[in-house]
Amino acid sequence: MEKVLRFYLSNTDTYKHGSVYEFIARSAKKSGLSGATVYRCSMGFGKTSQLRSDKFWEFNIKQPVIVEIIDEENRLRDFVKELAPILDAIPKGFLVTLQDVEILFRKQGEKKN
Repeated sequence: MEKVLRFYLSNTDTYKHGSVYEFIARSAKKSGLSGATVYRCSMGFGKTSQLRSDKFWEFNIKQPVIVEIIDEENRLRDFVKELAPILDAIPKGFLVTLQDVEILFRKQGEKKN
């Protein structure tokens, strides 16, 4: 059964001098998962952080980000296990969830060379 895996984090979270969300998306591609989407969110807060918003008059560049991946449950769980040591090394807080998803329509594009 397919599931949706979501990583809730900040655009300022880094790993090896790069964005954590980019690292997760690139790792998903490298692992052969069906795809990943990164959402830059307008507003959000975590259990230990301030409410952050993207209003232009705020000089705050820290924004919530969600990385979403839909694939078979076992592949997603293996992917999280593969990333676990890296995720544990990130000093900031984040959340990873896995939920059921019902695919209503899927059309794959042609593969580019």
